[in-house]
Amino acid sequence: PLPPGFMVVHANRLEDLRGLAVEWMRRQPLGPLENETILVQSNGIGQWLKLALAEDPKNGGAGIAAALEVMLPARFLWQAYRTVLTHVSQNADAVPETSPFDKSRLVWRLLRLLPTLAGQPVFEPLAQFLEIDRDQRKHYQLAERLADLFDQYQVYRADWLDAWANGHDVLITARGEHRPLEEHQRWQPALWRILRDDVAATQGDAGLNSSRAQVHQRFLKATEHLEGQDCPPGLPRRLIIFGISSLPQQTLEALAALSRCCQIVLCVHNPCQFYWADIIEHKDLLRAQRYRQRRKTGMPEALDVLGTGDADDALHLHAQPLLAAWGKQGRDYLRLLDEHDDAGNYQTLFEQQALRIDMFEPFSGEDRHCLLSQLQDDIRELRPVAETQGHWPALPAADDSIVFHIAHGPQREVEILHDQLLAAFSADPALRPRDIIVMVPDIDRYAPHIEAVFGQLPTDDPRHIPYTLSDQASRHRLPLMIALEKLLRLPELRLTVSDVLDLLEVPALRQRFGLEERDLPVL
Repeated sequence: PLPPGFMVVHANRLEDLRGLAVEWMRRQPLGPLENETILVQSNGIGQWLKLALAEDPKNGGAGIAAALEVMLPARFLWQAYRTVLTHVSQNADAVPETSPFDKSRLVWRLLRLLPTLAGQPVFEPLAQFLEIDRDQRKHYQLAERLADLFDQYQVYRADWLDAWANGHDVLITARGEHRPLEEHQRWQPALWRILRDDVAATQGDAGLNSSRAQVHQRFLKATEHLEGQDCPPGLPRRLIIFGISSLPQQTLEALAALSRCCQIVLCVHNPCQFYWADIIEHKDLLRAQRYRQRRKTGMPEALDVLGTGDADDALHLHAQPLLAAWGKQGRDYLRLLDEHDDAGNYQTLFEQQALRIDMFEPFSGEDRHCLLSQLQDDIRELRPVAETQGHWPALPAADDSIVFHIAHGPQREVEILHDQLLAAFSADPALRPRDIIVMVPDIDRYAPHIEAVFGQLPTDDPRHIPYTLSDQASRHRLPLMIALEKLLRLPELRLTVSDVLDLLEVPALRQRFGLEERDLPVL
């Protein structure tokens, strides 16, 4: 039997987390016809995990990667809501397949409602933006931004939306204080109430009660009936969450609720082995009452957590400043995890398998002589700057573990990347393209430049580097969507011969005009 529970594993190396996840699946296999469900932050991480599973068992893999269902958290969560509420209520319509408050549907509802708001004083900030909009472009752009905003509120600030729906134009702080909204921001709660009224008018109470926040509360109550029972049909017996840098409180609550009947294994990439959630000063920060990681020896209990003292001095005396500056999201995530995590419930289970739930490995050997490894070790040990300077030997002049390149634009950035990768392959014959991952803040912006640089060389050219692009939006990835976007932009573009030929490269367009691929050279 697969014991249920909410299990959290911490490690400072993503490779160690991957190894543990693979080993856990090997040692506690599911049934032959069951799919392993894995939640990931991106398709790239999912592919990386699949490759690890497919590795030879001698190298720590399972030998095959099959019967895997890899998905993003939001998609799984809505499926779980529907499955549990349908099972408990015995009503197939307990939760709709999609909610009228989903971002994609809110865009069109907002696009219809925005023109009706003109003339209402509370919406003056919006009216100023939409004042001159002959082609409705501004209306659509604003509808997209507002739909995304309200979608984020449903996940992260459902308490705000609940207060706004009840007519209270306030923001609720982490301490539970109600702060009145400033006059120029009151259009947001007013618009939320209009959206709710519109949904009620078009879809009734069923539509109104299908917002993510309300469905979530119904789900939490329904899971109370699952304690000690088998998983409802349609829910996986085991769920592995891997490579996700942060999850909102709503998702963690749902996962903890599912752990009553499912085994939830949450793999957390945590750079520091000590408790570090108090090292960033903030006036709204509340000190945690319980936490899993131990405090570092010598770390004061009151590290200016409420922002009442000289935070900068305390921070540099007792903490790693990079972790403090860049770790806010991770800090908040760990604090949320501590509210749901009780290691005593599952630590013995891992020890029986000769596995650990805290894997914080020191850097040793040659790694200690490069700046990157030293920095990672400083963060792992929560080592302040004063200690760092006396702890490490001088760096070799040729150290290039961290390199900054200055480029004037995305195209030049990608060209530099290509040159650096060629140099790396030349210096290390064992290095393979599959060993490299390149991360960018906006893949859709960089994709054309990557295609232009990496895709220009034929496969038989020694400078050719095989590559794939992950996590692109469909409109930037699917040929038919690219062609549709180009056709829609015809009134504002000059259509050249090459543009026409590019369009005819799409099979659906060729079929529409009765053309075959062999006809293109003639054209």
